[in-house]
Amino acid sequence: MAGVARSMIANRSRITGLTRDVIAEFVTEIGPLWADEQYRRLAGRPRRRAVGAGARHKLVFVDRLLATLVHLRHGVTHDVLACWFGVDRSNITRAIGEIRPLLASAVAQWDRASACARSLT
Repeated sequence: MAGVARSMIANRSRITGLTRDVIAEFVTEIGPLWADEQYRRLAGRPRRRAVGAGARHKLVFVDRLLATLVHLRHGVTHDVLACWFGVDRSNITRAIGEIRPLLASAVAQWDRASACARSLT
């Protein structure tokens, strides 16, 4: 089900308000930051198993990003997004909480870069 939701959301710019190219840029810029943050969170405490052992995320990074974009654009409830992506509501809540600050920092960097470029012209 998540694959269907992912393709539906990514292929229609009305849903996110962004083109596929912009979403791809977000994935390449924010994805590594998210992965590093997850690793730091997991490695920052004593563990019985190695980092990466255990259950895999049911909601992969791209799905987390798309769920956050849809929530921010349309105010779709976490329950509806959970149904679309086939996960529990708590997973959506956690995903939005993780992605939102990373998304805000990426947008702020883009705004600063574009302001700098405008001042050069």
